[in-house]
Amino acid sequence: MNTRAVNTDETTYAARPSAPGPGGGRKALQVVALAATVPYLVLKAAWLSGSRAGIPDGSPLLEPGVFLTAANAVTLAMDASVILLALVLTRPWGMRVPPRLLTVPAFVATGLLTPILTAFPLQLLIRAAGQGVSAPAGEAARPFLDSWVFTVVYTGFTVQGLALAGLFVPYARERWGRRWQGVLGRGLPPSTGVVAGAAAAGGVLVAAVHAYWAFGGTAGLSADQAAARTATAGVVSGVHAICVLAAAVGALLLVRGGSRRAWWPLALTWVGSAAALTWGLWPLVASLGPQLDGGEPASAAVQLIYAGQMITGLAAATVLIRFLTSRREG
Repeated sequence: MNTRAVNTDETTYAARPSAPGPGGGRKALQVVALAATVPYLVLKAAWLSGSRAGIPDGSPLLEPGVFLTAANAVTLAMDASVILLALVLTRPWGMRVPPRLLTVPAFVATGLLTPILTAFPLQLLIRAAGQGVSAPAGEAARPFLDSWVFTVVYTGFTVQGLALAGLFVPYARERWGRRWQGVLGRGLPPSTGVVAGAAAAGGVLVAAVHAYWAFGGTAGLSADQAAARTATAGVVSGVHAICVLAAAVGALLLVRGGSRRAWWPLALTWVGSAAALTWGLWPLVASLGPQLDGGEPASAAVQLIYAGQMITGLAAATVLIRFLTSRREG
């Protein structure tokens, strides 16, 4: 027996611990991703050092507190992790990183950045048209941060999201491409179908509420949130509605199987579930602590929608994991 031939796949996998270095395009994206982290990191480091850069007089951010310091430290660390992620996706040793140590941060980054890079350009267009920027009549705007801070920070986040997407797709294709080659194939077990059904039901409900808020509805919002509703805020709600629907539709397609090409239901579920889970969990946790903008805490109805959004994302992500596991087993 030719044992060398029998063990070809196993030997090849073990003998290829890394991939060749990235080409010029990926090196350029790496530089862009690293450079895009600088404004946010500099601002957060300055605030942790006591600087008032970008913080106007009267802002609640000037009030000392452990919660605010911890929030700044955590968000600084989160953005700093983009540097490590960009290196993993472009260096030869990145192919040897255990999958979970890479996919979890990549999933979180996808979730946090997708709504930003989708909504922020639309908000800029709305502001350029002179819409969505005025405070409600008879009310003075609460000082929080200078307007240039939002522009600089969210521009950086948008560039980060685009650059990381451009790095992650070719990396994932090289390392796990066979997982989404071909068609979806056989459907998933009924137990997974129940999870997909829960994602679909939750997604429709949460998307309907976000769509209602996107078109100017205020029921369920706190008084401060209702008073602050503008066209730019509506864009954010609209993007969240699309993301939870993407998670629900992707989960249903994966569990059903069939002759569709596998890559696009996988991409739909990955992006949708990541955005729904992270943007359900993050604001839900934030709403339970001190309100950094000095306004009212989120209403119980809003917190319920955050929770539903998080559960929808978690259910869709569970279907995604089960699908990928079945492909590996196959």
